[in-house]
Amino acid sequence: MELNHMTEKSLIRYDVKETTKEKVIWTLVESLYEQGYITSKDEYFETVLAREKVSATGMEAGLAIPHGKSSAVKKAGFAVARLSNPIDDWESIDPNNKVELVFLLAIPEGEAGSTHLNLLAELSTRLMDKEYYSRLMAAENSEQFIAALDQVSVKEKEDKDTYEKTILAVTACAAGIAHTYMAAEALEQAGKEKGIRVLTEKQGANGLEDEHTATMIQEADAVIFATDISPKGKERFQGLPYIQVRVAEPLGKGDELIDRVLNNPDGIVSAENDTESARGSENQPANKKTGVLAEMGQAILTGISYMIPVIVAAGLMMGIAKLGAVPFGLVNEINDISYATHDNELFVILHHLDKFGFMIFQFMYPIFAAFTAYALADRVGIVSGFIGGLFAAGIHYRFWGIEEGIPSGFFGALILGLSAGYIARFLNQKIKLNKNFQAMKPMLIIPAISVLSIFLLNFYIVDPVFGGLNVLLRNTIEASQESGEIVLSTIIAAATAFDLGGPINKAAGAIAIGLAADEIFPLTARVLAIVIPPIGLGLATVLDKYVVGRRVFDANLRVTGNTSILLGFIAISEGAIPFMLRNPIITIPINIIGAILGAVTAVLLGAVQWLPLPAFWGWPLVENIWAYLIGLLVGTLFIALANIFIRHMLIKRGRMTITS
Repeated sequence: MELNHMTEKSLIRYDVKETTKEKVIWTLVESLYEQGYITSKDEYFETVLAREKVSATGMEAGLAIPHGKSSAVKKAGFAVARLSNPIDDWESIDPNNKVELVFLLAIPEGEAGSTHLNLLAELSTRLMDKEYYSRLMAAENSEQFIAALDQVSVKEKEDKDTYEKTILAVTACAAGIAHTYMAAEALEQAGKEKGIRVLTEKQGANGLEDEHTATMIQEADAVIFATDISPKGKERFQGLPYIQVRVAEPLGKGDELIDRVLNNPDGIVSAENDTESARGSENQPANKKTGVLAEMGQAILTGISYMIPVIVAAGLMMGIAKLGAVPFGLVNEINDISYATHDNELFVILHHLDKFGFMIFQFMYPIFAAFTAYALADRVGIVSGFIGGLFAAGIHYRFWGIEEGIPSGFFGALILGLSAGYIARFLNQKIKLNKNFQAMKPMLIIPAISVLSIFLLNFYIVDPVFGGLNVLLRNTIEASQESGEIVLSTIIAAATAFDLGGPINKAAGAIAIGLAADEIFPLTARVLAIVIPPIGLGLATVLDKYVVGRRVFDANLRVTGNTSILLGFIAISEGAIPFMLRNPIITIPINIIGAILGAVTAVLLGAVQWLPLPAFWGWPLVENIWAYLIGLLVGTLFIALANIFIRHMLIKRGRMTITS
């Protein structure tokens, strides 16, 4: 492999006099930008600094390898700085490291398996070779440096018969390049020096490389998990002694880790992917020493990532059905049961497609809650999480014959999904059975206890709380009927936008439709508040890079954003729910304020809508449509810009990160 294809002379700097990590990185970022490797200096710089907070990128012998994976990277490559003044406060594996040679790796999103990423992985591995690194350090100018990049020593072929023990290792870092491969190389080298065979599986940006086979696992004596993210397929190693460390630890302590896993492991990998003999806090996995809030956030993000395809699929099915019915003037009527047996086959298909999309939506919360619980407890949390999501969707009311039942919506899904995960994990860790009865734990005992716990939690707390909120809201709106159109519009818009189709939204809708049916108060505020949040949030994912020069939403939410816009125009507000689940403290207040601003603006300008038709096909029926559209524009722009600026501010302050 020729690494000189990944850089150029102008990216090898021998004139860097900066004395801080941030300034050195910025200098290299500017070089990458000037040579067309990245599209946004600020976005990529912030990505690299966010990666710096995960683990040290300073190594030893004067080396540092900062890196970042970002949508701002146009093509993979690296820049190099040879420092005139070594930096001794760069966080490093070796606390005495004085950084004087810096590689900045630019990693694009979504290039798994590409030649470019393979080359960056090769570079990371080569830098662990002391002779190779010495040749780079000896280069006196950029020409010599580039020539030295591809001067590689020929390694002797490994003979497995010369080793008495075999250790497997899994390495994975957040970006999936530098530390992943360097940790693997460090463990392999340490193993050779100790006469122990070390086989490494890299779980990086290229997916699983050198995956451990069943034969390897059967012959192994132990396994080392050196990861900053959850290793994939950990249950494969059932019965093996293991240790769990940060991905950077092998770079300075490879021999110590080998001794530790053979003589003093953290525990034994069990079928349920937890330890059977964890000994104490000093041996607990370093990457699990995270706060409860951070752990919850990661679990919620996992749930959202699995829920998004459900929302997209459901919305598209309903969207196709409703848009297909537009030419026939049957947009809202197409879901009537009479069209299930209509003479026109097209109407029959559109009717069932609309119902099909609605059915898919019912599984949005079950999928979210199931995988939120899964992120906390692995497979043993899925069942109770899924059932908690069914409660959140209100499906239980249909079986219990309660027609006026109030589903708890996304708040219920959050509470029940997280609770299911923690309950299942607690049971999995605390219940100890004889090995002859181990199968009973994940198949019988944990599901029984965790599902019963979720039932009781929902029956006595979640449903009553949200039922009480619904009654309170209904009373508030009814008490406000005589307080003037602006106050009433404000209250209806706020309640409608609060939980996007949840119980509070539905309570506001029931009262607003009743007032309109009695010709007491029009539905203008109600219908606008339905469409403003999903369109505004979707618009934010499109405008962010133009407004602040970078992406402030991760890849999952950007996909959701496009769908959210479409769903907003056809009055399906659920497209915005992933944004609320991910950052409720930010999203909910902005949604409420945006809906109020848009609704009140339209009402003050004279827009009037008496019919419950919030989708775009109902807009021609609005009196003073220009006022209605101005209100829509005001509300959506507020939500879009407020989300962009607030998220950008939090990212710059290090209080929010973007995972791609």
